[in-house]
Amino acid sequence: MTKQEYSQAMEDVIYLCRCAVNDIIPEKEKTDKMNLEYLFQAAQKHSLSAVVAHSLERAGIKDHAFRQAKAKSIRKVTVMEIDKELLFQRMEAEKIWYMPLKGAVIKDLYPSIGIRQMADFDILFDSKYAEQVHSIMLSLGFTCEHFGKSNHDVYFKQPVSNFEMHISLFNKTHKSEIYNYYRFVKDRLLKDTDNNYGYHFSANDLYIYLTAHEYKHFHGGGTGVRSLLDTYVIWQKLGDELDEEYIRTECQKLDISDFERKNRQLAINLFGKGTLTEEDKEILQYIIFSGTYGTCKNHLENNLKKYGGGKKGKMKLILRSLFLPMDVVKETYPVVYRYKILLPGLFFYRLGKAVTVKRKETCSKLKILMKIK
Repeated sequence: MTKQEYSQAMEDVIYLCRCAVNDIIPEKEKTDKMNLEYLFQAAQKHSLSAVVAHSLERAGIKDHAFRQAKAKSIRKVTVMEIDKELLFQRMEAEKIWYMPLKGAVIKDLYPSIGIRQMADFDILFDSKYAEQVHSIMLSLGFTCEHFGKSNHDVYFKQPVSNFEMHISLFNKTHKSEIYNYYRFVKDRLLKDTDNNYGYHFSANDLYIYLTAHEYKHFHGGGTGVRSLLDTYVIWQKLGDELDEEYIRTECQKLDISDFERKNRQLAINLFGKGTLTEEDKEILQYIIFSGTYGTCKNHLENNLKKYGGGKKGKMKLILRSLFLPMDVVKETYPVVYRYKILLPGLFFYRLGKAVTVKRKETCSKLKILMKIK
């Protein structure tokens, strides 16, 4: 698929997403012109194949790849919901507070089950009980893929359940204003009314957190069209509960008010009845070619900007990769941070890993970095 063909496919993806969340049956004149193979590839890149499948079905188009993608999404969400409820029952029994995050909440705002695709369920919980939650997850049949190395632990259970258990929403490696704002996040939470230890964000704080999360991705490797669709759906479904003045004030504290304004404007213009501005089009191009989780090139370019760009910036970026700042060491290698005599060993361990286990990845990043002007 050429760049032009991909751009056209993404235009079709966006149109079908717009139809899905606005209860519109796609026009036959438009769907007849769509290349379903390219459409599927583009939708998959942005984790939108299930919502696109929903619109195609309403238009009377039965495509195997899309039907299968939607069926898999429904199955995954259903299975993870069952596992989530089992987990929450255990956390209730052991008196550990918890709160579902991101997609685990947003999915319920979409027109039907499964059309908001999920990579995993994210859950925030009381950090004092990380070991206890670890034991609970293992007892429920999960295997642990990542524990105690960042602000979230990663678990998987056959056949499809991916859970990220967060002890915090952000860490010190993220934007300082965002990290500090959410450092004591429980003070911002509201108690659920139908359980003893469950919590949730208000509609305003849910939107602000999701925006802060998207800001992190946007200025990292990039973020996809699905995040824009989430933003639109939130304003469409929760708009009456959202206080724009409060949102503006809190986003100023986070130093993301400009991003929030542009992101919201683009989402509403793209999926609503607005017209894209030139600024919208420029941002959309970046997002379209990022995919759901961004690209390595975007990540390197955005990091390079922080160091002033050019040859000096590239050298600073390489040195930072070799010699991790202490706040990163603290978050990623807590044992080394505690016993700083191990720091030289950490350097050689990471260097050795970069030229052996991650050799292809390292070479790829260096080639991309050298090509960036």
